[in-house]
Amino acid sequence: MRYRALGKTGIEVSTHCLGTMMFGAVGNPDHKDSARIIHAALDAGINFVDTADMYSAGECEEIVGKALKGRRDDVVLATKVHFPLGEGRNRSGNSRRWILKAVEDSLRRLDTDWIDLYQVHRPDHTTDIEETLSVLSDLVRAGKIRTFGCSTFPAEDLVEARHVAERRGLMRLRTEQPPYSILARGIERSVLPTAQRLDMGVLTWSPLASGFLSGAYREGRSVDLTTGRAKLTPHRFDPAIPGNAAKLAAVEQLVTLAEEVGCILPELAVAFPLVHPAVTSVIIGPRTMAQLASLLKGADLLLDDAVLDRIDEIVAPGTDLYQADGAWQPPSLTERAWRRRPAGERAAAD
Repeated sequence: MRYRALGKTGIEVSTHCLGTMMFGAVGNPDHKDSARIIHAALDAGINFVDTADMYSAGECEEIVGKALKGRRDDVVLATKVHFPLGEGRNRSGNSRRWILKAVEDSLRRLDTDWIDLYQVHRPDHTTDIEETLSVLSDLVRAGKIRTFGCSTFPAEDLVEARHVAERRGLMRLRTEQPPYSILARGIERSVLPTAQRLDMGVLTWSPLASGFLSGAYREGRSVDLTTGRAKLTPHRFDPAIPGNAAKLAAVEQLVTLAEEVGCILPELAVAFPLVHPAVTSVIIGPRTMAQLASLLKGADLLLDDAVLDRIDEIVAPGTDLYQADGAWQPPSLTERAWRRRPAGERAAAD
C-alpha cells in the first residue's frame, strides 16, 4: 500500500481509505464480521478509516470504535457531521449548536478521545460558513479533533470558506471528499483544480458508481428494480431511460478495456481516481470480506497513458454520465425561488 500526504496537514494516509457505510443495519449487521473486515484492511496496510455519524444512525461508528480497540494510535480516523439524527429541530446541519453536540456523540460511539479528520458532510446554506469554521477551529484547540474538512462542496464554497478563514483568522478546511468515478468526472472541471490550488487533501467516494462499475449491471440484461438501490431510485437504474442506457453502453466498452488490461472492471474503476494529481485517497466500501479482497487485489494496478486515453474516449474528461447517489445539489438548481423571479417581475416591461 502506498501513502500520500493529506493536503498540508502533515498526516500520511494510505491511497485506499476504508469506507464503513456498509457496516451496520443498512449493510452488514454482523458486528464481529464487520470488525474482521476492518482488521483485514488494516493488516493489508490501510491506515485510513472513514465513517459518519449518520451511517446506520450511529451504529457504524460503534462498530468502528470496537474494531479499533488496541489499534487506534495507528489509524487515521475520519467521521462526519451534518445529516439529521433523531427527531426534532436543531438536530442537523452545520451550526455551532449541533456540531458541539454531534462531536461529543461521535467521540462516545467511537470510544476515542480524538477524531483525526472531522468533516462537514454537506454544505448548509442556512448557516454562515464563519459559524462552522469557528466551532471547528475551537474543537481543534480543545484537542477533540486534529483537523477538519468537508464533503461534496462545490468549488465556489471551497473558495468562500478559504476567504472567510483568512479574513477572520480561523483555521481552514483541509480536505474535500467528493464523488468521483469513470462515469462521474464532473469534478475535474473545477472542484479538483480548486482543491489543488488550495493545497487540500482529496478523498473520493463512489468509485464503483453505485454498482454500475462493479459488473452487476450490463447492457442487454434485465435489471431488478424491486430490490437494493434500484428499488430506492428506479429512475437511476431503469435501462429503458436513455441516460441509463448511455451508462450501460459505456460500461460495455470499459469491460472490454479491463479485459485487455488483464483486470476486472472494479479494479479498473478503483485505480482510476488515484491517477488524478489532486486525489490523495480513494474510499472503498466493502460489505463482505470477499468484496474487500477483490478490491485490494487491484491495488497495484498501474494505468498507463494508453489506457487512460481509451477511458477519455469512452467518457470525456469533465463529463458526468452518472450522478452519485446522495450527491449534494445546490439550491440554485433544486429550489424554484432561486431560479425564477416573482411572476410580476419577469417581463421586460410593465
